[in-house]
Amino acid sequence: MELAHGLLLNEEVCSQLSEHQKAEFVFEWLRFLKKLLIAADRADLKEKQKKLVEQLTALLNSSPGPPTRRLIAKNLGVLYSVGDTFSVYQTVDKCNEIIRSKDDSPSYLPTKLAAVACLGALYEQLGRLLGNTFTDTVGNLLKAMKSAESQGRYEIMLSLEKILRGQGVSAVPCHRDIYKAARSCLTDRSMAVRCAAAKCLFELQNEAVFMWSSELENVSTLCFKAFEGSNYDVRVAVSKLLGTILATAVMPKQAPGPRQSFRKSSLEDVMDLLATGFLRGGSGFLRASGDMLKGTSSVSRDVKVGVTQSCVVFVSTLGGQWLERNFSTLLEHILELVSHPKATQTQMDAICCRRCISFILRATVGALLGEKAQITAAKEICQAVGKQKKAVDAAMSDSNIETRVGTTDVSASQHVLVCALQELGSLILGLGTTAAPLLQDTNTGVLDTVISVLLHPSASARLSAAWCLRCLAVALPSHVSVLLDRCLERLGALKSCPEAVSGYSAAIAALLGAVQQCPLGIPHGKGKMVIRLAEDLLRSAAQNSRISVHRVQAGWLLLSALMTLGPAVVHHHLPRMLLLWKCAFPQSPKDLDTERSRGDSFTWLVTLEGRAGALCAMKSFVSHCGDLLTDDVIQRLLPPLSCAVALLTQLPSLIKAYGNPMKIIAMLFRQRLYEILALLPPKTYEGGFNQILKQLVTDLTSPENLVSAASFLLPALCHPDDVVLLGPALQETDHRFIEEQLQQGGSTGGGSLEYDPFAICEKVSEVDIVPTPLSPAPSVIIAAVGLFGVVFPHISAQQRAQILEQCSESIKQVKGSRQQTVQIHVVSAFCSALKCLGNSRVSLGPEEVRKPALALVMGALESANPLLRCAAAEALSRLAQVANDGAFTVGIAQISFDKLKSARDVVSRTGHSLALGSLYRYLGGIGSSQHLSACVGILSALSQDNTSPEVQMWALHSLSLVIDSGGPLYHVHVEPSFSLVLMLLLTVPPAYVEVHQSLGRCLNALITTLGPELQGSGCSVSSLRTSCLVGCAVMQDNPDCLVQAQAISCLQQLHMFAPRHVNLTSLVPSLCVNLCSSYLSLRRAVVACLRQLAQREATEVSEHAVTLVKHLSNREHTLLDVTIKETGLEGALFSLLDRESDRRLCRDIKETLGHMLTSMAVGKLSQWLKLCKDVLSASADFATAAPVEMTQEEEDGDRVDDASVFTSKPEKSCPFTNPRWATRVFAAECVCRIISQCENEDEAHFDMALAQERRLRDPTSDFLVLHLADLIRMAFMAATDHSDQLRLSGLQTLLVIIRKFAAVPEPEFPGHVILEQYQASVGAALRPAFTPDTPPDVTAKACQVCSAWIASGVVSDLGDLRRVHQLLASSLVKVQAGKEAQNQLYNESTSTMETLAVLKAWAEVYIVAIKCQKLCDSPPKQLSKIYCEDYSSPSAEGLLNLVQADLTTLSKLWLAALQDYALLTLPQEYTAQLPAGGGAFYTAETVEHARSHYVSSWAPILHATAVWLNSTGFIVVDEEPANLSRPVTPTTMGQSTSLANVKSPEDINTDRFYLILGICVEFLCSPRSDAPMESIPACLQSLQSLLDVPWPRSKIGNDQALSVELLNVLHRLILTRESPAIQLAVLELVRQIICAAEEHVKEKRRSAEVDDGAEEKETLPEFGEGKDTGGLVPGKSLVFATLELSLCILVRQLPQLNPKLVGSPSGHGGKPQTLTENDCKLVSAALGILSDLPCICSPEGSVSILPTILFLITGVLRETAVKVPSGQISLPVSAALQALKAVVSSPMARAEKSSAAWTRLLRCALVTLLDFWNTDEMHPELDDVSLLTAITIFIVSASPDVTAVQCLQSRCIDKFKRSLDSKDPLILTRCYQLLLSIFQNPRQAVSVPYIQSLGSVIVSRLQRVEKRKPESSAELQAIQEGVKALEVLVSMADEEHRSQLMAILLPLLISFLLDENALASAQNPARNLHEFALQNLMRIGPRYSSVFKTLMASSPSMKARLEAAVKGNQESVKAKTAALHSKPPEKNSPSIQLKTNFL
Repeated sequence: MELAHGLLLNEEVCSQLSEHQKAEFVFEWLRFLKKLLIAADRADLKEKQKKLVEQLTALLNSSPGPPTRRLIAKNLGVLYSVGDTFSVYQTVDKCNEIIRSKDDSPSYLPTKLAAVACLGALYEQLGRLLGNTFTDTVGNLLKAMKSAESQGRYEIMLSLEKILRGQGVSAVPCHRDIYKAARSCLTDRSMAVRCAAAKCLFELQNEAVFMWSSELENVSTLCFKAFEGSNYDVRVAVSKLLGTILATAVMPKQAPGPRQSFRKSSLEDVMDLLATGFLRGGSGFLRASGDMLKGTSSVSRDVKVGVTQSCVVFVSTLGGQWLERNFSTLLEHILELVSHPKATQTQMDAICCRRCISFILRATVGALLGEKAQITAAKEICQAVGKQKKAVDAAMSDSNIETRVGTTDVSASQHVLVCALQELGSLILGLGTTAAPLLQDTNTGVLDTVISVLLHPSASARLSAAWCLRCLAVALPSHVSVLLDRCLERLGALKSCPEAVSGYSAAIAALLGAVQQCPLGIPHGKGKMVIRLAEDLLRSAAQNSRISVHRVQAGWLLLSALMTLGPAVVHHHLPRMLLLWKCAFPQSPKDLDTERSRGDSFTWLVTLEGRAGALCAMKSFVSHCGDLLTDDVIQRLLPPLSCAVALLTQLPSLIKAYGNPMKIIAMLFRQRLYEILALLPPKTYEGGFNQILKQLVTDLTSPENLVSAASFLLPALCHPDDVVLLGPALQETDHRFIEEQLQQGGSTGGGSLEYDPFAICEKVSEVDIVPTPLSPAPSVIIAAVGLFGVVFPHISAQQRAQILEQCSESIKQVKGSRQQTVQIHVVSAFCSALKCLGNSRVSLGPEEVRKPALALVMGALESANPLLRCAAAEALSRLAQVANDGAFTVGIAQISFDKLKSARDVVSRTGHSLALGSLYRYLGGIGSSQHLSACVGILSALSQDNTSPEVQMWALHSLSLVIDSGGPLYHVHVEPSFSLVLMLLLTVPPAYVEVHQSLGRCLNALITTLGPELQGSGCSVSSLRTSCLVGCAVMQDNPDCLVQAQAISCLQQLHMFAPRHVNLTSLVPSLCVNLCSSYLSLRRAVVACLRQLAQREATEVSEHAVTLVKHLSNREHTLLDVTIKETGLEGALFSLLDRESDRRLCRDIKETLGHMLTSMAVGKLSQWLKLCKDVLSASADFATAAPVEMTQEEEDGDRVDDASVFTSKPEKSCPFTNPRWATRVFAAECVCRIISQCENEDEAHFDMALAQERRLRDPTSDFLVLHLADLIRMAFMAATDHSDQLRLSGLQTLLVIIRKFAAVPEPEFPGHVILEQYQASVGAALRPAFTPDTPPDVTAKACQVCSAWIASGVVSDLGDLRRVHQLLASSLVKVQAGKEAQNQLYNESTSTMETLAVLKAWAEVYIVAIKCQKLCDSPPKQLSKIYCEDYSSPSAEGLLNLVQADLTTLSKLWLAALQDYALLTLPQEYTAQLPAGGGAFYTAETVEHARSHYVSSWAPILHATAVWLNSTGFIVVDEEPANLSRPVTPTTMGQSTSLANVKSPEDINTDRFYLILGICVEFLCSPRSDAPMESIPACLQSLQSLLDVPWPRSKIGNDQALSVELLNVLHRLILTRESPAIQLAVLELVRQIICAAEEHVKEKRRSAEVDDGAEEKETLPEFGEGKDTGGLVPGKSLVFATLELSLCILVRQLPQLNPKLVGSPSGHGGKPQTLTENDCKLVSAALGILSDLPCICSPEGSVSILPTILFLITGVLRETAVKVPSGQISLPVSAALQALKAVVSSPMARAEKSSAAWTRLLRCALVTLLDFWNTDEMHPELDDVSLLTAITIFIVSASPDVTAVQCLQSRCIDKFKRSLDSKDPLILTRCYQLLLSIFQNPRQAVSVPYIQSLGSVIVSRLQRVEKRKPESSAELQAIQEGVKALEVLVSMADEEHRSQLMAILLPLLISFLLDENALASAQNPARNLHEFALQNLMRIGPRYSSVFKTLMASSPSMKARLEAAVKGNQESVKAKTAALHSKPPEKNSPSIQLKTNFL
């Protein structure tokens, strides 16, 4: 293929290729040439142009396929436009000659078509250059068209379109001729020709004024005719043409020339034209004015649908602003259509028309208008509703029979009202809470108008009004309760009016249904009111026969709706419901017989209506309250159901007796029964299987049931992938809402609410605007099919066979269309059964069942109905699956093989080919390669059947299934399959779109099969990859959008497996161009592909999109391109998201933007933030954001509120116009994501000083902190919007900003933070959230932001702080008001949510205030990040004072909340212990909803309560009761008011203590997965705060079991949580527990000593653990638990300590552990705890634990005492030494009972330490200093018995001797210091041996100094410490020996002195030593003068040395003194002194 990449075609290579390869090679060359010509060098091109033209014209004559001819044409056009045009006329003449040729053979046709295509391309590219040949060419084409077949007509139309585009206005002479030709083509039998003609006329209307002036009516009629019998593509193309022409007629694009006269049409004229089409079709042109339109013929639905689409195009073309201005006129005309009697002659027609009108309104008002304009439109619609209702009211109340309006007018008004109310509901639903102003407008009175329609005589109007109320309730949840109350009250008052009963009950049901979509719910009491009213209606039904049916229906409708509220509400009413169900049916079969003999027609009507209602309520209960469906409840439901099943058998006799009226109600009854039975476990009603199945078979096979439910039944039973075979009506398109009606074949019409009012409370599918239940006939069939599927697997094989045979027999007995209907019903039921069998993995049964089953399915497989064939193929494969028998499967496949070989009819070939593919899909390939080869061979052959595109389509689709399922076996067929697909792509005419779509699916499957192999570089892989790319290119060039969508998904697959080989440069522009396609499938494919590309190459994608727009010519620019140009691809996606309503597409757009944001936002920060800001600020559709009130204080002084800045109107240049609230919510979420993205990048994003510095260095760099003002502004705009969702997002954004930027300092004002300047803005953003009418969820979020803002420490000024504090204070007042003041608009749980949010916010503020206070009281070295440095500000104390004012109230509320939480966390079995009336903040009924709110709030409240109790020291003050109007519940913390129950302060404290401890322990035992991580530290800090206070410590100390339990919980926490902060907090808590135990033991010992007196001391009981045995019981011992926990910590940080490892090779080997800072802290804390343990043991107990403690301490020393160059001791070593000292000096070591054991154990420990030095296992890096220190601790702190043993003493002395020989001055220094402490020990038994052994060593060491003077300060220090040690020895010696020692010391000191010369040249350390020695001599000399003199006399040299040193010293002192004396004059006479100094 590389050889094809040249400017000229490589004819040599081409001639060697086969025919198929040649076609591919030529196509690839043409594709490359198309790109090359644009970029080619002009000179090179001119040189080769002649040859190139020859090659291209030669290709024309080679019968090129459709894609090839398009490329030849394009290339010729481009070649002449960029090269010379000298030979263009020859080329045109050549093409005209080919077209004129008389050769009509099929082989010459492709050449003619190619010539036609070339002419189009040449004229399009060269335009007026070819002007003089233009008329001849057009004439030639039009002449050729007369004799052309459909492909020729198609190609000529497209060519004429291009010619018109190229020639522009100069084509006027031929306009009329082209118009005439296109008119005939617009009603052509070929749909592709119709589409092409529509495109041609569309191009023509740009310049041909007559089309939208004089010919307007004719064009319209023509279009209406084109709609007749059209397909979806034709309707789209023709509606685009008609809509655009009509729009041009109303608003002409250009002024016509001077000779052109025309009449501009008015909107009325245009709407009359559309009305004609809608009401009369294309049959003739008459104005739709009443009498003239009378007649019975009904307009075909496809015309109506086409006119509907045209109307949408018409309005869309004129645009949103035009629609705003003309909406009232347009609305009037649109509603007139549906009110015309001719449009609604039958119920089906009426439903169809209503759907069309709804679609027009949705697609225009819903899609084109911004929120403000939509509100205006809603008012207009509301007025239209009011007008209709008034007219009906006037008509109904007119007493004059003559003038009274007839039923036809009421009927007409009902349809208008249905459409208007549905659109009003949809509008409000879309607007959400932004619709609030609409409801507040009293002039419009939306609510009153809608509610007034509830009394309309027509049921459909009443139901639409109810539905509209439901939409309103979902949009504005605050209105649900109010509306419910209003409707309940009216229904109660108007119980005797049938319309009122029906209307208001529907409204209540709709409102209850809305609650599912309102997270805030409704008050629980509403359920009680509804059930009371429903019972009343059911009881009073018999009182008045006129309204019996209405009341019965209303009662059960209310109960059905009540069930949708879910188990939380229903379980309170379940006993009453069960009773009502029981009463609705006879109690026994006998009663049923009695009933039958008694009733009359009316009674039975009411009875069956009631029972159907009861069954519906049952179904609703089972669907929505599954949790309540226990075995017991099912047992209680069974008697009524058994009776209902028994009643089934009597229905035929009732219908016989009472005629037709009974038919409908009997159907409804059966439908309801089938629906409820299908939901229950079949085992429960297996006794009634026979009766049920009998009736089911009757329903399914009854020839009377003419209504086919095929279009509702079968699509759900077909495989979703196969639905594509059935045309676009079943696929998802933008027009699906109306197109669905055409698929239904007109037999059933659509669904509508009046068929089943009970549907009003159910959820709606995504596609429907309102619920669309079907009429009873198809509904009962659908229910029967569902139940048949459920029951069939549970019956015996024999029964299965009988039923299947019976069904087959029934099909044979019926003939004609009825046969197909019965067949559809039966096959659907069997499909459903097979599905259930497969899901429950049950086998079908033996041969006797398989045979009739196979016969049934095979019959359907050859049905004329394609939908049934699809379902049958699916059934066949499922049949093979459940049969689970290889032979049976092969047999089935063989039947299809044989059929396909022999059959020639389309039906058999399509059905059986799909069956083969379907078999492979379900059985994953049949496993044999021969079978696969046969299958592929047959399907490949069928796919080349040119005579039938339908067979090709089905065969190729089936082949794609085989490829998908074939797995590795298919690899041998990959190459031939690729060849086949490419060959067909290059030859199948473009008109056969379905074939191309199937080819696309095959190509996709082939790419998936090859998968990652496509990355390979081998020759075969490379050619396959090229085939893929060529195939994709062919499909991309296809004019059909669905084929283009297939091409995109193929490229997407290819990009997934071989990304390097997909060229983004060409792919991305092709995606962007289709981003606004009118085809939903194409838009979906584009966005799905963009989503995948953005995951890997977001930046490249974005750049390619912008490049595309730059390169487009001005003429080609669309709105999308402008958006891309201004805001990049990201902006285009945002605007698409705003317009799009398809949920899947919106999800993909959001994900694409998410990936782009992740990859690019940090790099293009300004661009992304501007984009989000533009989207958010464009919301000024409402004049300003929600009004922000300012308080007086804020307006004082010069403090300007930033709100004034933020509410200004947006910039004019904003590229987004009025984005919807949902888009703005997404933009706010994007802002939060951008902030979190920056957090993971550069620290400069959150550091202003650093950002500014970096910006100076690199001006292109960008940082988030520089955009802080924009961030705050965006958060403000969102937080103050009308939309509640947006307010929540805005507050969340504000919260994120506060958390991330609170600590950022302001570089210009040191001591201040950057957020300070935005205080007013934050306050203004928060204030609206605290107004009384704000929803609780918004207030709760605002409380969170408030607490974060106050706690952040940003606000230092007390006044500013008070403003935000006031908001929280106002909420607290609301909380104090209690349950009486609760909001009655929402569920009680929302009050819980708001209350807990307020208490949580206060708790967070209080915790911060206390922390602040502590930091102020003891300013630490390093302040916490989030607080300002300036703690002198009033913020710290002021904040605490602000909280202190409410602390009394808060503390009680906190305790109440904690008690609620504690009760709610009790296990299920303790539910009975919960208070009957609920807790302090929740009600008993809403307990389930309340739980989640407690879970998210308890931790800060707990922490705050603990801190408060800490601050009060657990002293209960008899305060005045806080002003709580909240009723005190029996559970309130010790504050019960009855005198008998008054608790003592001790009891109250105990309750509080155990409450907090219990909550903490319960949570820490098993932290829930949904619990936030912060809850663990909160619990630990709470416990620490408690144990800081003596009283709780004494409680813990007293209760050993509790302490042990707590330690076990903490131990588990350490094992499960890796966070160092948590582990340190745990250890701190353990230390506090041990401290509490120690205090307890001490107290017991002290009190025992006081009580028993000194004389009985020896008999005192032993206190502390271990008592007098020393035993510690695991599980009960506090000490043991602490040891476990400490060991766990130590071993995790230092695994070598593990006792199991000691002695093993890894135990001591290797390097000591290197620990992080946190590890060091953990080890130190654990050692500290260990050293405290002996104090809480008895002497015997201490002996038990001492070995462990010593083992661990010495182990830590061994592992961590590592030499470091600095000589510093690490934290663990220091802690180990401290712990060692604490243990060694413990009182237990001297206690009488334990001293001997202690001494023995301590000696062992000392030996262990000494062994660390042993050469065989010594660590090379062990630190001598640390080990010497440890030995010294033993020597100094232990009792002399421990170390005085000769062997130990000598070893210790030996270690010191070796250390004194060390060359390391640091070791020497420390050694001398340690010896000093030993020498000074008062116990001579300890010190004397060391003095005797080491004194002489020290002297000899110091004597060496004379020869080697110190060279560093470290050496100097060592010598000085040695001298100090000697001095101590001298001072400690006896008087008689002192002189001898002095005689040693003095010469040593004199030896350190230097003579005068040496002193001058000596280094600092030596000089300092000289001075040190001299000072010591001068100090010691006078004290020992006699020794001194004797020594001087005996050694003259020493004397001389000393004298010289003294003399030198005196001179230096004199010099210093002189300098000092000369300084004072310097001050007095500076000028003179200065001169002197200089000299």
